[in-house]
Amino acid sequence: MAVNADCRHYIMQTTGSGDKLERCRVDANEPFPFACPEGCVFYEPRKVSSAGWDIGTRKPEDPPPRR
Repeated sequence: MAVNADCRHYIMQTTGSGDKLERCRVDANEPFPFACPEGCVFYEPRKVSSAGWDIGTRKPEDPPPRR
């Protein structure tokens, strides 16, 4: 079994301490080790790539976001 990282339901997050958390939004994964089931019926390809995105936190001195 492998992880379908290109599935729109797959989420991988990194905590502040550096731990990586993987999860499936529809809870179709094998729990340990994390893996997608073979031929998952919930698999949907991601429409937009997450490559190049870096999500961080605002610093107090940053101006508020524009609306």
